[in-house]
Amino acid sequence: MCGILAVLGCADEAKGSSKRSRVLELSRRLKHRGPDWSGLRQVGDCYLSHQRLAIIDPASGDQPLYNEDQSVVVAVNGEIYNHLDLRSRLAGAGHSFRTGSDCEVIAHLYEERGEEFVDMLDGVFSFVLLDTRHGDRAGSSFFMAARDAIGVTPLYIGWGVDGSVWISSEMKALHDECEHFEIFPPGHLYSSNTGGFSRWYNPPWYDDDDEAVVTPSVPYDPLALRKAFEKAVVKRLMTDVPFGVLLSGGLDSSLVAAVAVRHLAGTEAARRWGTKLHSFCVGLEGSPDLKAAREVAEYLGTLHHEFHFTVQDGIDAIEDVIYHTETYDVTTIRASTPMFLMSRKIKSLGVKMVISGEGSDELFGGYLYFHKAPNKEGLHRETCRKVKALHQYDCLRANKATSAWGLEARVPFLDKEFINAAMSIDPQWKMVRPDLRRIEKWVLRKAFDDEEQPFLPKYILYRQKEQFSDGVGYSWIDGLKTHAASNVTDKMLSNAKFIFPHNTPTTKEAYYYRMVFERFFPQKSAILTVPGGPSVACSTAKAIEWDTQWSGNLDPSGRAALGVHLAAYEHQHDPEHVPAAIATGSGKKPRTIRVAPPGVAIEG
Repeated sequence: MCGILAVLGCADEAKGSSKRSRVLELSRRLKHRGPDWSGLRQVGDCYLSHQRLAIIDPASGDQPLYNEDQSVVVAVNGEIYNHLDLRSRLAGAGHSFRTGSDCEVIAHLYEERGEEFVDMLDGVFSFVLLDTRHGDRAGSSFFMAARDAIGVTPLYIGWGVDGSVWISSEMKALHDECEHFEIFPPGHLYSSNTGGFSRWYNPPWYDDDDEAVVTPSVPYDPLALRKAFEKAVVKRLMTDVPFGVLLSGGLDSSLVAAVAVRHLAGTEAARRWGTKLHSFCVGLEGSPDLKAAREVAEYLGTLHHEFHFTVQDGIDAIEDVIYHTETYDVTTIRASTPMFLMSRKIKSLGVKMVISGEGSDELFGGYLYFHKAPNKEGLHRETCRKVKALHQYDCLRANKATSAWGLEARVPFLDKEFINAAMSIDPQWKMVRPDLRRIEKWVLRKAFDDEEQPFLPKYILYRQKEQFSDGVGYSWIDGLKTHAASNVTDKMLSNAKFIFPHNTPTTKEAYYYRMVFERFFPQKSAILTVPGGPSVACSTAKAIEWDTQWSGNLDPSGRAALGVHLAAYEHQHDPEHVPAAIATGSGKKPRTIRVAPPGVAIEG
């Protein structure tokens, strides 16, 4: 993934050199996202800057990109998987191309269709486009910006006191300059013609009114679902650089790896980099994920790399993780930290792209709290809420934790076509039915339960859901809680509602993350970009109503799903209940945790 920063319609043109220098300075804050090259185009009072991570056409695909006469300029973060088909159609209409970049088609599609082309793009993207041929009375060029359907790529928009509009991949590049900024909503475009947003992504399952959501009724077709997912994975094998898969050993990442292994041979990626797929896993020594991933890798025959971290390694990285992910959400930070550490190791091996399994739990009701869904209508509405919120949780984590080290993560479960297939299934098939031996995500498991040509061993295919922050090792979350308790006193927490009136933290862990976040991003606008509200096992606040005992056990860990998780919490965890090897020290002094020396083991 790349990094983009656009400053549009800014004042003081007479001081253009100083403004250009400031834009360059702010753009450098995104260099971790694109360490391969930097580009900046100025047109009057508008600036488009780009930090490039070169995945497709590394030699000539530098940005910004242009149409034939350079009157249309575009800076893009993303991947357009149908770019070859679009390129062929555009060439037939008389367009010529300067590079082999998959993103160059955007400039030419705009020439053909104006603002009405975004839905033609099959991929993930955030872009800003400048048309220097058209503008307003003040002389500013026309511009438009758009973000992909679900928000796999991050994007923020802000407004300066001088009337300027700022658009950036991360808020760290604009938060010092804008009077107000916010998340650029997924599935929308912003046009300078209207000065506002319009939705370009309008699938049947989407409705702003939760109660107005129509429950789908399409019969479950396991073969159709399987083919749709295989197609989504194959698309994401498009690469000109070394790549691999993230493999936790759970259902989702294992299916990604299994499909990639089955279809890799014969692809351009295999011709360039070989047919042996690399897989990567991270965890504490002896964690559930490490063991399961090892077994899956051996079954699939991948070249497996296993990384170990300690609780102290993770705690030492927390501040960097919060700075890069730009959130204080507890479950996101818990899960981002191991991914952040693993991404650094993966990049050091020369790999620039990985395929990952985010999005499946939201589409299929895979979180353990879905066991308590009251009916199919309630389950479907909850999956809609979860998918719409992905850009603030798992998409944010997967993108920013990897991009911190110049690594791109691709997520086939969030393929636009696959989402439509998954969300159109009659949700009665997604309901957990012990009487019929249907566990969470049964429709996905059944689709890949092939007796003749098995994708995975059955004990992996039907393994219970394990959230990433739990699967890397249960002592990870326990250690975080203990560390937070050593930095946040009871008195501090009791006054939290006065210090943090918005999204008031209710635990010492949440309070600790909030303190760190506001040190980096003190603006009110920044605080408002992070979601809040109670949650159990990653549920929305609405789903807590499904079980009365959950309201007294609020924690985003899967182990908070009392009566469901095989290792569920038996009580609220606090330092008294944390394993003795972790719960050491007390008071305000920094806690010393007895852990093994840091180390990384690479197998294969």
